[in-house]
Amino acid sequence: MTDARRIRSAVMRSRSPATIVPAGLTRVLRVAISLLALLLLLPFVLTPLDRVGRPVSTLMLWRWLTGAHVERIWTPIDRIAPILPQSVIVAEDTRFCTHHGVDFREMREMIGAIGDLEDIDDLRGGSTITQQTVKNLFLWPGRSYVRKALEFPLALWFDLVVPKRRIMEIYLNIAEWGPNGQFGIEAGTRRAFGKSARDLTPREAALMAAALPNPRLRKPGQPGLGLRRLAGIYQGRAANWRNLDRCVQRRRRRPRPLTVPSGPPGQQEFHPV
Repeated sequence: MTDARRIRSAVMRSRSPATIVPAGLTRVLRVAISLLALLLLLPFVLTPLDRVGRPVSTLMLWRWLTGAHVERIWTPIDRIAPILPQSVIVAEDTRFCTHHGVDFREMREMIGAIGDLEDIDDLRGGSTITQQTVKNLFLWPGRSYVRKALEFPLALWFDLVVPKRRIMEIYLNIAEWGPNGQFGIEAGTRRAFGKSARDLTPREAALMAAALPNPRLRKPGQPGLGLRRLAGIYQGRAANWRNLDRCVQRRRRRPRPLTVPSGPPGQQEFHPV
């Protein structure tokens, strides 16, 4: 009888809620981990789709969902004044055309120059244009070491899959460029100067680039002394450092050689000049 009671007691314990709860928690954890892995992999899967179309930023989506004002006029890079990408590269990421999404050289120099890692986001050199693009497309604004850790592999993958010229086009069209939901250079330029982005002067392009770190407070249309001074620096560099935007410049087709006919009609031969 003693052995039978022990067996019965063991069976009852195996059926008690105490053993069922951990199994339920395990299933919940598995589902949560699977969803988290899916969310982490989703940007990598969506990246090839950004080679075409008119992508929007997570901040734009959030403002739409909350009913806040959003103004964005998608503008192909061919319709943007060439001086603007050049000014943005000068202001944001001088090695944009040479690094592969993350500027490790700039990071080493930056970390060596500061003592507190919390100051990383205070320096625009801490994030390349590619990193800022993937942050705007897939992540969230604000300071976060988790976000920074996610930016690194995303930026490397994005730079591998998407051409530099297209990265710049996306960035110029999803960056926040105004205090009240203005996204993209066209909406920002119209608010600041009442003109299209294709008509920007070198001075205006430098002011727009200088406003990027804090577009809600910096007003390129009514610049203060600090913004004017910063824009002057960027304008001078853009004028002198002309080759920084070579990966963004439109490739020109080589002209065909001019040919002239020779010989009598019907037996003419064409010779290149």
